[in-house]
Amino acid sequence: MAVKSFQGPRADSTEEKSKILVKHHMATKLITFKPDQSILDAMEILIKAKISGGPVVDDQNELVGIISEGDCLKQFSQSQYFNLPMTDIKVKDYMVKEVKTIDAYSTVFEAADQFLTTRIRRFPVMKQGKLVGQISQKDILEAVLKMKNQKW
Repeated sequence: MAVKSFQGPRADSTEEKSKILVKHHMATKLITFKPDQSILDAMEILIKAKISGGPVVDDQNELVGIISEGDCLKQFSQSQYFNLPMTDIKVKDYMVKEVKTIDAYSTVFEAADQFLTTRIRRFPVMKQGKLVGQISQKDILEAVLKMKNQKW
């Protein structure tokens, strides 16, 4: 006599795991910044693109930092306090240089845990040492909504 599961047939576990990888839910068309770019230019791009930050890459497209609205606000505040012109300030002067990244083959569950433990809003996604995308908290929430009928 065969035992029937009340849960129904199970999905192939390898297929199910492949659906929840960061690489399937990350943004790949990134707005990036250059270290020598003007901070004012970066602010304009953040506002026009309606994003809160992005990766900073060098001429070889290697990740060298990340810039955010908060970094720009810090620069603005210091410029006002010290009465310094903002026109000479570069992205490299205020970007975060020690960037926490996430691997493209991490699961969205691992990414969610990193978001919760680090309180960071976005992670550059790396594959074999190269920048291949970016994942945000919003991307994770969208992935969860897509999977809401699946068994974790």
